Amino acid sequence: MTSTTLLLSRHGETVWHARNRYAGVSDVALTDTGRAQAEALGRWTAAHPVDAVWTSPLSRATATAEPACRTLGVTPHREPDLRECDFGVVEGRTLAEFAVEDPRAAEAFRRDPVAHPFPGAEDPRAAAGRGTAALRRIAAAHSGGRVLVVAHNTLLRLVLCSLLGIPLAEYRGVFPRLRNAAVSEIHVDGDRTALLSLNVPCA
Repeated sequence: MTSTTLLLSRHGETVWHARNRYAGVSDVALTDTGRAQAEALGRWTAAHPVDAVWTSPLSRATATAEPACRTLGVTPHREPDLRECDFGVVEGRTLAEFAVEDPRAAEAFRRDPVAHPFPGAEDPRAAAGRGTAALRRIAAAHSGGRVLVVAHNTLLRLVLCSLLGIPLAEYRGVFPRLRNAAVSEIHVDGDRTALLSLNVPCA
């Protein structure tokens, strides 16, 4: 199998993210800043063309990918398994707000977000599994090519840990944040993955 280059990008800023609120399954729109970040990603792809674009089905991801698709003249592929994690009771809220309500649960999450996810949240291990499988399918479908993948902060951090052999519980410490519309490059060759760059800005 030939190595496939996946260019991973978190979607542009949304109103909730600007206020540090968790946005998982909620379909939250981009801010003006987020739309500008999407346009910058589109300009970046003009200088670094890709063979295909894949996105999460959530509108903040598809809107971020749209300028790149327009620049390249391609139709994006939507992959349901690239959706963000469901954050349960913290959806639309900040960690600080949750900590006031339930300090023990918030501290347990900070210690180990995989063993102690938010109440009602998707199991991070399941999210990592579906996201990892999705990227492997995408890599296999475009063997030897270059693919832009627009998805989400927590999902991509979990998937990076899974692909690189890093314990999932470390995802918040090893990858504190994927910047909006920045690009992280990985090479996928069967079961092997190499990280080439992380959080490279497009503007």
